[in-house]
Amino acid sequence: MTSRPDTTPTAVVVGGGLAGLTAALRLAEAGQRVTLLESRPRLGGLAFSFRRGELTVDNGQHVYLRCCTAYRGLLDRLGAAGLTEIQPRLDVPVLAVSPDGSRRTLGRLRRAELPVPLHLAASLARYPHLSTADRLRVVRAALALQGLDLTESGLDRMSFSEWLGRHGQTPQTLAALWDLVGVATLNATAEQTSLALAAMVFKTGLLSDPGASDIGIASRPLGELHHDKALAELERAGVRVLLRAKATELKTGEGRHDVRLEGGELLSADTVVLAGAQESAAALLPAGAVEQRIDLLGHAPILNVHVVYDRQLLRRPFFAALGSPVQWVFDRTAHSGLAASGIGERHPGAQYLALSQSAVQEEIDLPVAELRRRYLPELERLLPAARGAEVLDFFVTRERTATFAPAPGTAALRPGARTSVPGLLLAGAWTATGWPATMESAVRSGHAAADAALAGGRLPTDRGDGRWPR
Repeated sequence: MTSRPDTTPTAVVVGGGLAGLTAALRLAEAGQRVTLLESRPRLGGLAFSFRRGELTVDNGQHVYLRCCTAYRGLLDRLGAAGLTEIQPRLDVPVLAVSPDGSRRTLGRLRRAELPVPLHLAASLARYPHLSTADRLRVVRAALALQGLDLTESGLDRMSFSEWLGRHGQTPQTLAALWDLVGVATLNATAEQTSLALAAMVFKTGLLSDPGASDIGIASRPLGELHHDKALAELERAGVRVLLRAKATELKTGEGRHDVRLEGGELLSADTVVLAGAQESAAALLPAGAVEQRIDLLGHAPILNVHVVYDRQLLRRPFFAALGSPVQWVFDRTAHSGLAASGIGERHPGAQYLALSQSAVQEEIDLPVAELRRRYLPELERLLPAARGAEVLDFFVTRERTATFAPAPGTAALRPGARTSVPGLLLAGAWTATGWPATMESAVRSGHAAADAALAGGRLPTDRGDGRWPR
């Protein structure tokens, strides 16, 4: 008696970041036999953790907003939502200190339980980093921003700074508000950013729903969320996960795709999802598979400066700084396990601060010693208690290609999930999700690739609201 051939659809997902995790889980839940390839020894892409001595360190301060419904949906699917915390209401302390450190001004950007745009009105009216005239300028620009049609193609051809200039914004409003938010979310200044992407960020995060901008952050190391939890769920769904497995070649033809791994192993599948970085996808794509010039999509770096002090300097989870090379400072003491480490035993009350520095093209390759000379005096100026504190550790993490550069004209360079090759799909924060390069964009791209692969079937597709399709 001859056995029937196995007709179960097969898929290979290349890349184990958030885009690849999402696509692999979706395809496996649809009944496909899925193999997930990741060249590194861990999942999570650019949102990961590593060990430094006795500390667990996140490579960057990867926060999200309440409006990031797809990423929050992935956390729910992984059973990891309880490992994060989200603000009940947006509350961002913004600190400015005079050059000699004698005058300190703390403002707050926070929302009230009022409808948009009144939810931010009281906070803006009391914001000390803007004059009364500048506050009125911000209100007028925000109302104009709210009226923009995000589907208008011309928005991508203009820079955000040009648009802000046309709407009466000053260098002070740019520094104290627009770039304060924009650099952190877009990894670029207003001058470097497409109006389309900037408008999307500000309309969605600040001008859509009162709670949209509430900030969420992992309360445990990112590796527990994006590797440990993800690996367990992938294996539970029947996904074959291969770590340290680099795809070096892709051949397509007659409805089948062959992926060759470094070392020679060959995997064949009905569907292939390229869910890695834009360079790795471009290297594997057959000629003519997409119309967009992915190779012209630039990069923007992110630098993180990590400092462990022998005492507590900061009594809040984070703050943003104005008039300083320091951008955002986060307390990562509990997150890293510092208190339970040998360092914590020798120095009770020690604190670990992480500085998140976006759009730092001029600093990303500076030596550690030079970064130390640059940032430690700034922390002493911002946090006077640092002047008498001992620095127990100082190190940096660098992501030179952290995000794609959101420059004007970027939209034309971002391909969608489908290629011209049937069964060959793309995913990644750099694809045409309509979002900047964020964790939310990565997860949405994974859903888009899975939806394209499953098109025509009776299975539910992603609705973009964060609920995992069932």
